[in-house]
Amino acid sequence: MILFDETTAHNSDSTTAVATEVEPTATETNPTELNVPEQNSAPQEQAQVATATSREEEPDSAPAEDKHGDEKHASEDFASALENFTTETEEAVGEDRVIKGTVLKLTATHVVVDIGTKSEGMLPLSEVLDHEGKPKVKPGDEIEVMREKGQTEEGYVNLSHQKAARLHAWDEVEKAHHDKRPVKATVIERTKGGLTVDILGARAFLPGSQVDLRPIRNLEGMKGQTLEVTVIKVNKKRGNIVVSRKELLEGEQNEKRSKTLEHLEEGSILTGVVKNLTEYGAFVDLGGLDGLLHITDMSWGRLTHPRDLVNVGDQIQVKVLKYDKEKQRVSLGFKQLTPDPWLDAEHRYPVGAHVSGRVISVTDYGAFVELEQGIEGLVHVSEMTWSKRMKHPSKLVNVGDQVECVVLSVNPGERRISLGMRQLAANPWDALHDKYPVGMTVEGRVRNLTDFGAFIEIEDGIDGLVHVSNLSWTKRVKHPSEVLKKGDRVKAIVLAIEPDKRRLSLGVKQLQPDVWESFFATHHVGDVIHGKVLRVAAFGAFVEIAEGVEGLCHKSEAIDGNGQPLHLEPGLEHDFKIIKMSAEEKKVGLSIRAVGEEASRSEVEAYKQPVSSTSSTIGELISWKRASNENN
Repeated sequence: MILFDETTAHNSDSTTAVATEVEPTATETNPTELNVPEQNSAPQEQAQVATATSREEEPDSAPAEDKHGDEKHASEDFASALENFTTETEEAVGEDRVIKGTVLKLTATHVVVDIGTKSEGMLPLSEVLDHEGKPKVKPGDEIEVMREKGQTEEGYVNLSHQKAARLHAWDEVEKAHHDKRPVKATVIERTKGGLTVDILGARAFLPGSQVDLRPIRNLEGMKGQTLEVTVIKVNKKRGNIVVSRKELLEGEQNEKRSKTLEHLEEGSILTGVVKNLTEYGAFVDLGGLDGLLHITDMSWGRLTHPRDLVNVGDQIQVKVLKYDKEKQRVSLGFKQLTPDPWLDAEHRYPVGAHVSGRVISVTDYGAFVELEQGIEGLVHVSEMTWSKRMKHPSKLVNVGDQVECVVLSVNPGERRISLGMRQLAANPWDALHDKYPVGMTVEGRVRNLTDFGAFIEIEDGIDGLVHVSNLSWTKRVKHPSEVLKKGDRVKAIVLAIEPDKRRLSLGVKQLQPDVWESFFATHHVGDVIHGKVLRVAAFGAFVEIAEGVEGLCHKSEAIDGNGQPLHLEPGLEHDFKIIKMSAEEKKVGLSIRAVGEEASRSEVEAYKQPVSSTSSTIGELISWKRASNENN
């Protein structure tokens, strides 16, 4: 028979526990039927309902007086047990009551707490860790806990600190939710889908989509931060709290936007904070409203990227260039806050002025030099050095170099300034006449070969051209590689200098005597010479008449003494008569027919001579002529 019945009414919506005691009736009460919990029993057993146990069977042989004495003693024990039971019941903790305990020790996974019921409890260590993973309590500290169901294997009562903290914070959370006012929350850890935050000791969930106005990639980096949030959902039955920071920020943003729109108009100057950077510009927060500062409106000069001028978080002044009220789009300008420097650039940078600037960009065709904020000039690669050999600009200057230049031209309309660097040094071509006069022999290295000649470097930056026609007096050169190769060191004669065009003409064959001059000096028209056919063309044959000297025998002049055409082939040798000479053109005309005519004329002249004993007869002359024709 049950004498005492203690029941605990659990209400998930309430944190109170109700314990009822059923008083024993006169007919049901029997001192021998009471089973009192022992002092060293587990806390759960102390909090359980007292029940009647099976009666102890009295032995049939027991005397009656002993029986009455035992009943009296049992009655006294019952009163004492009842008093102790009531005390322990009051000390026993219900699962829905918050109690204060003392931290005894910390293990690797749990916190051991003395809850004052002659027993100890344990709660998970994770419930008392801060955002850095360090315990917030130490042995001797007082801590609020709530009892959980069951026990550990070691017999410790299961406890929860989070439930106690949540119970303590419920009133404040519910009130904040009802009043729609913000509360402070500390980020504890990163969880799936968002963050776990602490509100007055209660754990709440902050979804990742509600952390900020825009998605945040690194939620892990927010651990330890204290944020203002609004409570958007409370489920006391399940113990869930959901908060949002985004709602609070949106409200603040709308309030700021309203104030900003009151005085937003084209031409107004506002102060904003750089919010984001892209390749094409920067977004500036004007106060609840973002405006685009395009890269072309950042500087009067040229920028490769917006970060060259501003960074995220910078506070800058901007000018409203355009405002679309319907789409709420704002175009901003930064350079418009200062006058256009190109307006008087022509007066500040006259042609011929020496200027200094910083190299801000290097391209294949030159380098851009910043003379001042918004004013840039181009040094073309051809204006960097007097050397005719074009080097890549990066071989001469680097980004960030401070260089001296000369202004060559200014075009404010096109916002262009042409600069030169070589003009600061003396032009070596101006002094070339004095250094290398015409006719002087120079020596250099073959730097390059082309179809029309060879370039020879006689000093750094000074190259001379040996035309293919000036390589040999005697050899007909089709390509300079037939005579020279790259890297050869050769001597040459200076033939001509043109400083304005930076041209230097050289000759190699001029180092040797001109065989043509020698030939023209020793030969005249009418001379009969012996020659060898070198090559044959449709119009005649080229004949070598001296070393390095060629003459042309036209096919009309290749006639034998009988008037018959001769077939000339390379390698054949004949006597030729010079019928034409041109020293300027270096041309010699030859004829075989004229040689025969000269022989006939000689025969006639000999015939006219008086006959003498020493003279040949006509018959002998005729015989000689026939023999000559047969040999030919």
